[in-house]
Amino acid sequence: MTLTREAAPSAAPPTRGKPQPNRRSGIGRAQRREAIALVIPSLIPVLAFSIYPLLNGIFLAFTDSTLKRNAESNFVGLDNFVRLAGDTFFWESFRIGMIWAVSVTVLQLLAGMGLALLLNADLRLKWLTRLLALIPWAMPPVVVAIMWRMIYSPTTGPLNAVIGFFGGPSDTNWLGNFDTALPAVIVVGIWVGMPQTTITLLAGLQQIPEELHEAAAIDGANAWSRFRNVSLPSLRPIIASITSLNFIWNFNSFGLVYVMTEGGPGGKTMLPMLFTYIEAFKNRNLGYAAAMGDVLVLVVVLLLAVYLWAQFRGEREK
Repeated sequence: MTLTREAAPSAAPPTRGKPQPNRRSGIGRAQRREAIALVIPSLIPVLAFSIYPLLNGIFLAFTDSTLKRNAESNFVGLDNFVRLAGDTFFWESFRIGMIWAVSVTVLQLLAGMGLALLLNADLRLKWLTRLLALIPWAMPPVVVAIMWRMIYSPTTGPLNAVIGFFGGPSDTNWLGNFDTALPAVIVVGIWVGMPQTTITLLAGLQQIPEELHEAAAIDGANAWSRFRNVSLPSLRPIIASITSLNFIWNFNSFGLVYVMTEGGPGGKTMLPMLFTYIEAFKNRNLGYAAAMGDVLVLVVVLLLAVYLWAQFRGEREK
């Protein structure tokens, strides 16, 4: 009988260049800890100055909190919202705010587009023109409001002086007339916000390859056709972004209108944020004002969601 020795199973060759599972998970945990440590310092200001005030405002909307000394705050449920549903003054201010926000946003876009196309052209003293276009953006809103109040002054304002020089009425009270107060304020809002729209659109125009315009010109396209078929499609994402931001900023406007008219005359320029401010800090009804703020935030979010959905849906279909 021949005895044979069974061969011992050969050991698997060691793997090289591949970390062991426990080492890999250890590296992943270390990277996650480092990422959390880097993110926490930036999250603290967001939580302190954005998330906490938002949550506190939502909570106050369900209470009867006031600014009176030693006043008790009680939970009242939906009472503030029920009261708000029948407040005709608030909904009138909301209507005025929508007129203001839509008018200023659309006209800012049109004026900013025209100025951006002009600044994108090969003009002399282009740097000076761009510098002058930024002046309204560099001025504080309070200074702008005071300056335009002087311009609109019915007795000493230069606007009435120019109109009177050309034979028109020279005593128009622009900010005190029911018919002219809101349009006058809208003009100021357009002038203040136009620079940021212009600079954003100008940056988008400069990113469009010049070869596309040259090819369209060779094919016989005029200036309008080149803008409609070359520039405008390239600017659509930028237009959607800047329009959304402008609408939020304009709808939440407060300081400019407050300094110019304080909501007058007769509430014709009473924007919803101004109405909420008066209810909170003059009438001292914090709970009711917080309910107004919650409704305004919800409406703005819904409107922007519908607008952005329509914009991106149109891009996907194309």
